[in-house]
Amino acid sequence: MAGHSKFANIMHRKGGQDKKRAQAFTKLAREIQAAVKLGGPDPNANARLYRAIAAARAQSMPKDNIQRAVDRGGNAGGENLEEIRYEGFGPGGVGVIVEALTDNRNRTAGEVRSAFSKFGGNMGENNSVSFAWKRLGEIRYPLSVGSEDAVMEAAIEAGCDDCAVEDEQHVITCDMTELGSAAQALAAKFGDATSAKFVWRTDIAIPIEGDGAETLLKLITQLDDLDDVQDVYSNEEMSEAELARLGG
Repeated sequence: MAGHSKFANIMHRKGGQDKKRAQAFTKLAREIQAAVKLGGPDPNANARLYRAIAAARAQSMPKDNIQRAVDRGGNAGGENLEEIRYEGFGPGGVGVIVEALTDNRNRTAGEVRSAFSKFGGNMGENNSVSFAWKRLGEIRYPLSVGSEDAVMEAAIEAGCDDCAVEDEQHVITCDMTELGSAAQALAAKFGDATSAKFVWRTDIAIPIEGDGAETLLKLITQLDDLDDVQDVYSNEEMSEAELARLGG
């Protein structure tokens, strides 16, 4: 099932590690703040906060940074973050879904629209892309936690639907309603997941290569670099040779 951008590893290899780490911490902190605002500061009573903190720990985010994000989320004077989804089409008609957390809807919409325009894409209406996609729960672990068979067995016991290896990680998917319980069950066996969140996936994949693939990579990189953007999903399909060429 397509949906997770094949460019994720390429972007992280090409980007400066310190810059990418700082960006990742900013996005993790925003997710923690939003979770606290919606469900309170107790991760045992707030499944979204539990997952956000676990993901932050898995990315080696310092405890002080995590606590500051929790405190900011519970502070009446903190950022009032709004969740917004943007949809559009990149080069070659590739579908792109952008999820953002922002305190300024106009600013974020302008930045996302500018990125699409700059790299040959165009913004679409709500559901212009997502109508053909599914919203699923996704849990990721490094390959080092266990063999494919061991992780698959644990995933089935936790009530998940599928387990595969993608981007050098175990990628476990489940129904949205099962994400909280599945994440806790797997954490008891393997520790904190690299991420545990809702994602967009689709069975429709759009072939792209050459100049179109390079331009799409630039579009996704620009979107991913925006401070307000939490996740970018796209449904491109490329050969291993093309992926290797872009990541070289």
